[in-house]
Amino acid sequence: MEKLLMGRLLTRHEVSRQLEGNQEENKTETIRNRLKRIEGIIEQNGAYLCQRCGCTHDFAYIPHTERRYCLNCLNLGRVAQGEYLYYLEGHVEWTPPQEILTWHGTLSAEQSRASAELLASLGDERPHLVYAVTGAGKTEMIFSVIARVLQSGGRVCIASPRVDVCLELFPRVRAAFAQVEAQLLYGGQSEEYKWTPLVVATTHQLWRFSQAFDLVIVDEVDAFPYVNDESLHYGVRRALRQKSSKLIFLTATPDKRLFLDMKTQQVTTTILPARYHGFALPEPQFVWLGNWRTALSKQQRSSRFFKVLADFLAGEGVKLIFMSDIRLAEELYALLASWWPQYRLACVHSQDEKRKEKVERLRVGELDGLISTTILERGVTFTNCQVCVIGAEDATYTESTLVQISGRVGRKADFPTGRLWYGHYGISRAMKEARQQIQQMNQRARERGLIQ
Repeated sequence: MEKLLMGRLLTRHEVSRQLEGNQEENKTETIRNRLKRIEGIIEQNGAYLCQRCGCTHDFAYIPHTERRYCLNCLNLGRVAQGEYLYYLEGHVEWTPPQEILTWHGTLSAEQSRASAELLASLGDERPHLVYAVTGAGKTEMIFSVIARVLQSGGRVCIASPRVDVCLELFPRVRAAFAQVEAQLLYGGQSEEYKWTPLVVATTHQLWRFSQAFDLVIVDEVDAFPYVNDESLHYGVRRALRQKSSKLIFLTATPDKRLFLDMKTQQVTTTILPARYHGFALPEPQFVWLGNWRTALSKQQRSSRFFKVLADFLAGEGVKLIFMSDIRLAEELYALLASWWPQYRLACVHSQDEKRKEKVERLRVGELDGLISTTILERGVTFTNCQVCVIGAEDATYTESTLVQISGRVGRKADFPTGRLWYGHYGISRAMKEARQQIQQMNQRARERGLIQ
């Protein structure tokens, strides 16, 4: 029963929920007596600090009281002044199975180099950054370092800011470590928490952990909301054990903060400029759409915009059409479903509860394409994927976002190329920078003899 509380930082209600149903009342009372506690919100130098998420600026008053509560982590349950967070000191001892890594695939030379550098980085207290192009095979590169930590009896968490990335990653990780118990944690799930040596979780879930993991790997470290949210960084740091723990970052598009850390050697770094299959990254083609917003709103079927879309949909392969917001995505889907019912399309976005099901339907061939917001910019892989970004000039599409979207194309060795269209009504700086970043990585890979 102690397993449920060790390495966790929970509210009184969460502690009670973990312990409820236990028949051994004496044991339950013993555990309660061992619990340590800290104040949920403290005053510090004239400001307030939430000790669960580290937030110092987002508070509200409980009605008719002078007590503040934290808005930043409210989705995990309320933390308020005068209330406490509870934890149990110690860590869980577990016996690793004889065979830790049950994945027996083959790494490319570059993947092997990255894997070796990750293992070597365990002896360095600094975080290690793997800066690898989209489709480089980052997941397979981390298997050895995970196995090393698990083999020593340690505990590992792979975290990502995006639920979709976690859902995509978990089956692959569980298959690679089939003899090790693992759990997936994200907001709104029905499965109850249990202690496992291997955890895949959204970064928000790490607010509930304290000194729990010997290794934390943050995948897609540049993704919203983690990239600009200090409270999520705070949660990751606190989830690590204080001594001899390791933090690893994975990304294809480092932000300015990470580039500075690379320059000042605050992090050690592995750079992979080429995909595992040895083909160049597909470079985007800028395709003029005319005034696509007007064409869409007025349903101008003979417009340049719809001619481009007709051409795109008529081609082979899995199609992803990206729109800048939910309203536009749903509007385009309704129109195309009405005009061109021969194409099996669906629309996905962050508020779509069936998006996981739709992604799987596309993967198994039950759909021809998806119209998506940036929710599918990363973390998904399709065979023979073709991409068309509508309104690539929109401010929603940053350099990083466009590079990630571009990375959906050509990921498989049997389909290493594909159409990559930035449809626009004017070329933006971000579009130019995204194309330049892709070209620079291809050039770096060519200079090292890594691509054909």
